[in-house]
Amino acid sequence: MSPGFPPEPAQSLWTPDALAARGARLRWLTAQDLPWLRELYAGTRADEMAPVPWTPEQKRHFLDQQFDAQHRHYLQAYGSADFLAVCDRGDRPLGRLYLQRTAPTYLIVDVSLFPAVRGQGLGTALIGAVQDQAAAQGCGVMLHVLQQNPRARRLYERLGFVAGEEGHSPYLRMDWKS
Repeated sequence: MSPGFPPEPAQSLWTPDALAARGARLRWLTAQDLPWLRELYAGTRADEMAPVPWTPEQKRHFLDQQFDAQHRHYLQAYGSADFLAVCDRGDRPLGRLYLQRTAPTYLIVDVSLFPAVRGQGLGTALIGAVQDQAAAQGCGVMLHVLQQNPRARRLYERLGFVAGEEGHSPYLRMDWKS
């Protein structure tokens, strides 16, 4: 079983106008969100898992293990991050944003949206809001993108992120400076 999230911080949660204009909002994640977060994670790996010759049960077991490992790692390595749900006005989950707001560079630890809401401007609005907040603090923004995810990379490049040197890692570092 996955551990929950840190207690809700005392600081107020910012509400990006661009997200609100699209009928979305942010809220702190809780342990009750873990089931849909598992589904979100599985959705981010669907293309990768499609050709694997396992039964659906084997794939699900593997993805649950991978989610648990990732979740524990994020909590341990980024314990002071903002662990946020992206929801619609009715509190239906649309995705997640894990954001480490530390000067001089904010780190987008993870940003994921359910497939049904991708391509509608939510990701652009969400990342733009992070960039605006970082710029107001005189900070840049960094993230890592899977090299085999050209769609996400194009989005980040369109938003002004610059790719670092490609290496042997499956992930590519990208930086944005205000």
